[in-house]
Amino acid sequence: QKGSVTIGGYNVKDLRGASLRSAVAVVPQDTVLFNDTMLHNVSYGNPDASAEEIFKAVKAAKLLPALDRMSEGWNTEVGERGLKLSGGEKQRVAIARAFLKKPRLLICDEATSALDTATEKGIMTSLEELAANRTSVFVAHRLSTIQGCDTIFVLKDGLVAEQGTHASLMDSK
Repeated sequence: QKGSVTIGGYNVKDLRGASLRSAVAVVPQDTVLFNDTMLHNVSYGNPDASAEEIFKAVKAAKLLPALDRMSEGWNTEVGERGLKLSGGEKQRVAIARAFLKKPRLLICDEATSALDTATEKGIMTSLEELAANRTSVFVAHRLSTIQGCDTIFVLKDGLVAEQGTHASLMDSK
């Protein structure tokens, strides 16, 4: 109800929707996928991307091994809401989309909450690479997801209860 959110010094209230959308990528908890091919679902992050850019994004998101296992490769149909993909594969599609978008602001909203520990570690490596050199916001309940963040804000009842680095918060118990 008060305050402001700025990106690059510009208040988001003053930006056109298209400008804001082009500057932000979101890796959500539940990735929206289309009943279409892997290629179409990944390229949704930037429909104008070249084949080389799409390949680099998929490689960075560590999605290539999954694509190699699929009988139709890039042309594999993912099914309604991605039902033919595992949770980790869906997350990697979202990460590949974000790599393609090359956002100024990355928002990861519980991006690993539904994953097992081994899959989470692999996806966190991809997310850390994506977050490098850009403003990134991670919303998470799992400490392992946010321990590498520069500043952690601990919320309680909708208010900031504590803030600091992982080490400083652990020291303060």
